Amino acid sequence: MSDSHRGSCLCGAVRFSTRGALRGVVYCHCSQCRKQSGHFYAATNVADANIVVEGAESITWYEASVFARRGFCKACGSLLFWKPRDQDYISIMAGSFDRPTDLQGECHIFVGDKGDYYSIDDGLPQFEKSTPAIPVAE
Repeated sequence: MSDSHRGSCLCGAVRFSTRGALRGVVYCHCSQCRKQSGHFYAATNVADANIVVEGAESITWYEASVFARRGFCKACGSLLFWKPRDQDYISIMAGSFDRPTDLQGECHIFVGDKGDYYSIDDGLPQFEKSTPAIPVAE
């Protein structure tokens, strides 16, 4: 996997670049992710120190819980980030990266909350809530 990646929102008001390794893509099926996106989240993450954001003034942060907030472009509405409090990383929506991404799926979390209109059949590990390696709101 490449050590640098670039991406943006749909309108280009928010652009970002990362350096260093990205985590595999985690697919989150929780009700918050589904309600915000209309489906489920597909996100990777990177250390806070390894991301540079241009156009940060165009990001609106929604305080989704006491655990984390969700960042999206206030111009076009693109979902971009999920940022837990008290953690030194930020999750980035996989679809916001420019290609090629070299990203690979890692697992599915909150499958107990998944929508009833689709199935998960890609063979990746599935977790009712999450794994110890992926801190989430309870």
